[in-house]
Amino acid sequence: MRDKINPIRETDDEARGLARELLTAATTAALGVIEPETGAPFVSRIAFGLGPEGKPMTLVSDLAVHARALHTDPRASLLIGEPGAKGDPLTHPRLTLRASARFFAREDGRRDALRAAWLGHHPKAKLYVDFADFHFVLFDIAGGLLNGGFAKAYALDSNDLRVT
Repeated sequence: MRDKINPIRETDDEARGLARELLTAATTAALGVIEPETGAPFVSRIAFGLGPEGKPMTLVSDLAVHARALHTDPRASLLIGEPGAKGDPLTHPRLTLRASARFFAREDGRRDALRAAWLGHHPKAKLYVDFADFHFVLFDIAGGLLNGGFAKAYALDSNDLRVT
């Protein structure tokens, strides 16, 4: 019987750098949550950015299905990275994160810093960032998987993904 080959490479500085580049450049992400009513996976496209301490963040409305889902169960998955304009979409790098969502209340003293960071990424959000139903969410990263292109997979931990 043939031994299975582990497709995950040893994580190196090049992989860490690519993952951090993806995080820094991203303005959107696919967010996976568990839908409370059905227990089924639910994926939506969200606006994305990094907070003042380099943590992934988003701004969500209470009206969104994913906001209700994260209030019920904070576990989430984020897919970051877009296919390029040319070539096979599966050869372009992408990063999948396992994370836990943390909502920030309006009266939280860190809101001003989160707001400033968010508007730095998404200046058009100034139109709605202060609406009462919108809340900042930071994602605490548990780990992730970087697919750097064909046969370039790396398992990453939260320290590998720290952007400062």
